[in-house]
Amino acid sequence: MKEGSTEAPTRRPIAWQDASFYDWDDLDAELHRVFDICHGCRRCFNLCDSFPRLFDLIDDSETGELDSVASEDFKPVVDACTLCDMCFMTKCPYVPPHEFNLDFPHLMLRYRAAERRRSGGGFRQQQISETDRNGRLAGGVAGLANWASRSSNRITRPILESVAGINRDASLPAFHRKTFVKQARKDTPIVNRDAPGFGRKAVLFATCFVNYNNPGIGNAARQILARNGVDTEIAYPTCCGMPQLEQGNIEDVAAKARLASAELAQWVDKGCDVIALIPSCALMLKFEWPLILPDDGTVAKVSEATSDITEYIVDIARNEGLAPGLGPLDGAVALHLACHARAQNMGPKAAELLKLIPDSDLTVVERCSGHGGSWGVLQENFDVAVKIGRPVARQALESKAPYVASECPLAADHIVQGMSILGEGKSSAQPCHPVELFARAYGIDV
Repeated sequence: MKEGSTEAPTRRPIAWQDASFYDWDDLDAELHRVFDICHGCRRCFNLCDSFPRLFDLIDDSETGELDSVASEDFKPVVDACTLCDMCFMTKCPYVPPHEFNLDFPHLMLRYRAAERRRSGGGFRQQQISETDRNGRLAGGVAGLANWASRSSNRITRPILESVAGINRDASLPAFHRKTFVKQARKDTPIVNRDAPGFGRKAVLFATCFVNYNNPGIGNAARQILARNGVDTEIAYPTCCGMPQLEQGNIEDVAAKARLASAELAQWVDKGCDVIALIPSCALMLKFEWPLILPDDGTVAKVSEATSDITEYIVDIARNEGLAPGLGPLDGAVALHLACHARAQNMGPKAAELLKLIPDSDLTVVERCSGHGGSWGVLQENFDVAVKIGRPVARQALESKAPYVASECPLAADHIVQGMSILGEGKSSAQPCHPVELFARAYGIDV
């Protein structure tokens, strides 16, 4: 492969079960090899804070080269990586099948896994990553939890900052007492037998965010699919493991992958497609699970059957055609293409979806929001997250669109918060998921 080749990037399995994966001397040698290549290239300088930190380390060193940078100074570079995969997917000319075999995000993952094995993970970050437990506990007292977590609450947020390390100004998602799974059991939409897509069957992987934080996304998706003839079921065995992946807890991710794929595979055997409602989760099911468990046939089966929700609806539109009834929205949309959607290498499906709406007025923003899952809400990262997302917030602000949409709901909230900071006042823009807008165009009240 030549530099600048048009060949698609190829991901290699993660060798997390090999002892050498956690060997610090071996890891340090690989960090030096990769960082030296990055230093000589620098195409990725404007993606996230990892690369400026690395290049500043080198430029400010005694020789201006990597040889005079101490290995213990690498940690801030690793800590700044959000595993968004944009360097791998969009910038780096040295990813496999290039002989340099450079995979920066998975190298950062390896460092975190080795660090975790050596000294244990950070307690506060581990507690934040327990999304199922947190969702169940907070959902049981949703009113109180949402009051306490509101950024305007100057009584509880300083306490949360001190105890959990979550920045007092960071926007946090609300919790629902009635989860999406519970709502779906009592409210099954009628499938439109006259729709061109009638006959499709799908199981919706609810995801922790939709289940506990925003059931409206799941309800919108299910109603849209029913309108288009798709018979749906709901499954949520466990979280996909992305929060644990961010912490380098690969063993826990593997356990979740085995548990969830065992249940989802049963639906695949019944002829169902698998649909993930959040792009981070779709990325896990499609790509990360098979790289962590490359010899697991059940994981492979689920991976091959999985689509992102926007990808799936666009596929219906292309192959069978959509059911009639779409009407214009009542305003323009600033659409952010989420990094984990872009990393799926499926094209800008959210943009394609919203362009199916008649007279759509769309401003597409193709840049990282800076949020990075749980990374952007931490005290030490929030200001950097706002800085990284500033160009996105500025484009959304300049569009004057009343809707700010992203397939990543956390990113949408973060962008709107960034707009408020730029505009020096609370933004009136409404953050939403593209399927919520698509449901609105169908006249579906969710």
